[in-house]
Amino acid sequence: MAGTETHRFKQWQLSTTLGIDGLNLVENASIPQFGDEEVLVEMHAASLNFLDLFVAKGGQPGMLEQQPNPGLVTGCDGSGIIKAVGTAVKNFAPGDRVVTHLIGRIPGDAKIDFNSLRSSLGMGTNGTLTQYGTFHHSNLVHAPRSLSFEQAATLPCSGLTAYNALLGLGGRQIQKDQWVLVQGTGGVSVAALQIAVAVGAHVVATTSSAKKVVKLEELGVKHVLNYRDTPEWGVPARAFTPGKVGFDHVVDIGGDATLRESVKAVKTDGVVSTIGLLGGPSDQQVPMMAVFHNACIVRGLVAGTRQQMRDFVAFVDEKRMKPALDDMVFGIEDARKAYWRQERQQHFSKVVIKLHS
Repeated sequence: MAGTETHRFKQWQLSTTLGIDGLNLVENASIPQFGDEEVLVEMHAASLNFLDLFVAKGGQPGMLEQQPNPGLVTGCDGSGIIKAVGTAVKNFAPGDRVVTHLIGRIPGDAKIDFNSLRSSLGMGTNGTLTQYGTFHHSNLVHAPRSLSFEQAATLPCSGLTAYNALLGLGGRQIQKDQWVLVQGTGGVSVAALQIAVAVGAHVVATTSSAKKVVKLEELGVKHVLNYRDTPEWGVPARAFTPGKVGFDHVVDIGGDATLRESVKAVKTDGVVSTIGLLGGPSDQQVPMMAVFHNACIVRGLVAGTRQQMRDFVAFVDEKRMKPALDDMVFGIEDARKAYWRQERQQHFSKVVIKLHS
């Protein structure tokens, strides 16, 4: 791309101050020189995750704590068009539409664990909240042909996590007419319900918002349970399944605060995928005898491999799945407002930021 060294654009960076208010909009960023294995992408959309809030606040005591990293471009999910490639890049070309993958410079089938997030986009490597970004080619995969930039930008973190939860465990992939339980209306949960519906499974959801019930039902949810009204929802949710035997898959996003109920809801030999900490700290303990009683699998996972991301892209195109977006879409100048909406859990599914008009 001729003249990239003088091209000016906008991006959001971390500053010396932790927190959402510490995010810094740079309005005259310049494109750096990129190496032989790197790719220059004109970014068109980004979406937010709990991970982005986690990074902005400097982590959490005892878990991925980090010092301020001023100048690092924030954001881990995004989509755009390749503008230029390094001389050693063989799998991409200018004009290709791409989406990001959290972790680069590792084999395509390498599993991601929590500590490896230290090198993820927006945490250890420049991220996606930028109008132009330079990425190692292994941080990218080709985007679905059937999606807009805004829809595609929802896939890399929460979408991939949901895909891994339901289709990533060999021999335990979700099947038609099985039963799935999802919690809440955030990015992972809504992606999981859309994946399950696309396969032909039946979905039950929990929520605390009466306003979101209609949206869940429009996406194909069979039953909705209000977890504020029914704090011990595991057994009542189980009652929705045929014969009250429980769920084949439970996607648990609350961690310590919800895992006890998730284990109550899962069927014998079913799978509980625990993928989040949104419930915060809790004095609730999961009795191991409950896991033993159900003879179930409790599986922790973080996002997914790059090969799973490619498989997910193919799945989205094959099933013509259209990821649900939040009602509010933000421009790049208003990214801080998008973060606040995410933190206050005012959103439905995914908060998206358009990076180009």
